[in-house]
Amino acid sequence: MTATVLLIRHAAHVELGKVLTGRRRDVALSPEGLEQAEIVGDLLGVEPLAGVYSSPRERAFYTAREIADQHELEVTLLDSLDEIDFGDWTGKRFDELEGDPLWDAWNEARGSARPPGGETMTEATRRAAHAIAELAGAHAESRIAIVTHCDIIRGLIAHHLGLPLDNLLRFDIDPASVSRLAVGSWGARVMSVNERLYQ
Repeated sequence: MTATVLLIRHAAHVELGKVLTGRRRDVALSPEGLEQAEIVGDLLGVEPLAGVYSSPRERAFYTAREIADQHELEVTLLDSLDEIDFGDWTGKRFDELEGDPLWDAWNEARGSARPPGGETMTEATRRAAHAIAELAGAHAESRIAIVTHCDIIRGLIAHHLGLPLDNLLRFDIDPASVSRLAVGSWGARVMSVNERLYQ
């Protein structure tokens, strides 16, 4: 029994590339992001979905809602799909973080580094992987959409490929992109990474 899991990064938001948004609330999608979410929702409307699940962050929910509406489904919010807890770095501009030894360590050794007051990449990946396994088990032989965050998706892909988390920055997960997993009691297989449906 195998489920197809669509891992979808939320669409672009107003702080993208400038601020480490993390778990901040009320961060809206940008005009570009609103367009991306609508396009991805339309394009995924032709694929049958048994459920749509999302991180509780607004930017993820708004993206998920565009997908769910096409299927007359409700979005289920799950804390286990939330963004990494970046602790004291939450809300800091990237140019503020440059040169911070802890920030450098985070980007060079994701498998072991911890943001000050936050969670490790290993912890974040473990909680998300557990959620994926449970959801796949509940939707065997079906397709589900999961809207979450860049590094969460990177961690999940690395986990299922058996890659060290230190190598996460070697592949991209773009806003509103789709990556696909086949997940069953036998394990999981990565079917695609970083499909940019809106281009």
